Amino acid sequence: MRACGVLLPVSSLPSPYGIGCFSKEAYEFVDQLVQAGQTYWQILPLGPTGYGDSPYQSFSAFAGNPYFIDLDTLAKEGLLQPEEYQGLDFGGDAGRIDYAKLYQTRFPVLELAFSRADLENDAKFRKFCEEQAHWLEDYSLYMAIKHHFGEKSWDKWEEDIRLGKPEAVSYYKQICRQEILFFKFLQYQFTKQWEALKAYANGRGIRIIGDIPIYVAFDSADSWADPEMFQYNEERRPSMVAGCPPDAFSADGQLWGNPLYDWEYHEKTGYAWWIRRMEHCFKLYDVVRVDHFRGFDEYYAIPYGDATAARGSWKKGPGMKLFDALKERFGTVPIIAEDLGYLTDSVMKLVKDTGYPGMKVMEFAFDSREAGDYMPYNYTQNCVVYTGTHDNQTLAAWYDELSEEDRKLAAEYLDLKDKSRDETVWAFIRLTLGSVADTAVIPLQDYLCLGAEARMNHPSTLGKNWRWRLSKGQLTEGLIQKMGRMAEVYGRKNENKVVL
Repeated sequence: MRACGVLLPVSSLPSPYGIGCFSKEAYEFVDQLVQAGQTYWQILPLGPTGYGDSPYQSFSAFAGNPYFIDLDTLAKEGLLQPEEYQGLDFGGDAGRIDYAKLYQTRFPVLELAFSRADLENDAKFRKFCEEQAHWLEDYSLYMAIKHHFGEKSWDKWEEDIRLGKPEAVSYYKQICRQEILFFKFLQYQFTKQWEALKAYANGRGIRIIGDIPIYVAFDSADSWADPEMFQYNEERRPSMVAGCPPDAFSADGQLWGNPLYDWEYHEKTGYAWWIRRMEHCFKLYDVVRVDHFRGFDEYYAIPYGDATAARGSWKKGPGMKLFDALKERFGTVPIIAEDLGYLTDSVMKLVKDTGYPGMKVMEFAFDSREAGDYMPYNYTQNCVVYTGTHDNQTLAAWYDELSEEDRKLAAEYLDLKDKSRDETVWAFIRLTLGSVADTAVIPLQDYLCLGAEARMNHPSTLGKNWRWRLSKGQLTEGLIQKMGRMAEVYGRKNENKVVL
């Protein structure tokens, strides 16, 4: 069935409190999607972020970001008074996230709400803790110990707890018991509020496309609490770490630093951790986009301690064995394979064998040197097409930055002569919506015809990423109607019925 959606991270929603969250503005955005005839709202990973603020480097593969907890909802529950948070400095620019100010301001407010919560007599809280114990216990303990050691990653902790010795674990559970309870409280509130927002969206015919990184962060509860899952030595130091090889864009490649999975161990367990992880994701989201799908076929391994990715090598991943295990457990699963970048024959075969839709990106199509798989006339129905992703430049800025030859090809393909900047952007949106792909997803920045200032992420850079926010009133009634008309013209309009 043909459908379309909008890519907008939760963090990019408007709100008075420094970052998008599960607030009334999120519910209003769902209503706007319905008005615009959309079926999907695609978001970025919801996990708690650390150094660099990237949602792809989270403290947990299961936990949610406390910044997304709506303070007004906590006030309605009697845990806060509006005057205790409404006048605080969450950052002075409504269009940008100031993560430093958020960190300084949000947590004291959340701690105040926690101090007023009657968790001992909250049966729903106890039930949540019991049901989520398989990850919540380790996560809450990890975050509490991390706080005890001045927010340092676990490899900088004292030796006994770094190695997870039972006596040390018992000791820190005792001295950090209040902090552990605080982090459980945050996850309880996050889950309650997210489930309410998702239920509202689903009830209006909007499905959520979630996004999960293939790897976990080194600074995470997962990599500390379950060392057997990773390629560690006897001292719990990684032997190899993740990244990408050198290419035309980066002479040294990309050194991500994530611990690599011990796939032999995972196979011996029947991929139990992956089954738990995906089961968790299928509750959080309606569809799951799996980032860096190539890593399941072959993954790039870089010697631990290297300053660049240049000395890495390719290793064999689990291939279909993992996806057969998922199919056996769940049946047919709603997964999108992020199969972008250089694809070998074996990667393409893996995507085909899983049956999952892959991704196409319109910004990758117009290469004057050769007509590749991203040209619209090479699409199949079983794919999801984007104008661009969170890692790409906005359409308007991308077109401005194209080489003369590539811009000439695009202009001829779409008859862009004498078109204004906005008309050019809409020509690419129409090409995307009009393609044969079953699903088309457009970043909201492209619908708004925004430039480089609205780019979400520039890979391999730190300091200015993940900050763009939608300003209140920026998504106008006229634009919503235009989006809806385009969805209708190209056979993608959702008639506000749940699409299965």
